[in-house]
Amino acid sequence: MYQSAPPNSAEHFRPVSTDKLAFVASDTEEALKAQEDLSARYGNVPVAEADVIVALGGDGLMLQTLHRHMGSGKPIYGMNRGSVGFLMNEYREFDLKDRLALADITTIRPLEMTATTANGIHHALAINEVSLLRQTSQAARLRISVDGRVRLEELVCDGIIVATPAGSTAYNLSAHGPILPITAQLLALTPISAFRPRRWRGAILPNGAKVDIEILDPFKRPVSASADHTEIRNVTHVAVREAAEAEGVIMFDSDHGWDERILTEMFRY
Repeated sequence: MYQSAPPNSAEHFRPVSTDKLAFVASDTEEALKAQEDLSARYGNVPVAEADVIVALGGDGLMLQTLHRHMGSGKPIYGMNRGSVGFLMNEYREFDLKDRLALADITTIRPLEMTATTANGIHHALAINEVSLLRQTSQAARLRISVDGRVRLEELVCDGIIVATPAGSTAYNLSAHGPILPITAQLLALTPISAFRPRRWRGAILPNGAKVDIEILDPFKRPVSASADHTEIRNVTHVAVREAAEAEGVIMFDSDHGWDERILTEMFRY
């Protein structure tokens, strides 16, 4: 099995061993039973010693595992013991080693959110998206800047999403944002229920862009900001950009990789 290097790297492939496996599971009965069965069949080493981490659960567990081991260089292979499982492979017990040997590996780079509140500055990483949402019945009033230049003086809306290619098929897609190919060096900027300007449908930005979002009336119209599962409430300003160094590594079966999953979503009706 070989791992693709990040897009700007001169290195194209490097070998990855799959001899030592660490199995992690969500707390459901189905996932814990799978962990027990697979550990008995293949062994289960501590994560620190593992060549590959096998996550058993749903997309929530995969996101947690990616966050927990961000920057470790350890590839994570998920098998679905949850519900949706977009980030997971099909669960099968008997041919795991063969599947790992043939798996495609994708390096993903998260977003870094810097959120300002009255209590200070907060940092968090997002593999899928950074989202801002109104906290009350009143719509949010936001000013949007890209790379230091104001692009929207006022956006009145329920919120806004900055999504990575990995997250473009998640909340971003539900908000009618564009689906981005996983290898695209792009970000999706998608409004949620825009009231003014009503016809603005968002933007596609280069992945090196820095997005600044200023909350124009934070006390009367409070806004929260979330980076995946980390929420900061009552923000006054949020800056979003691609993380400079952090990266995660995810594995998919070669016959149904991430590119294929995203293409399938593009033509789903």
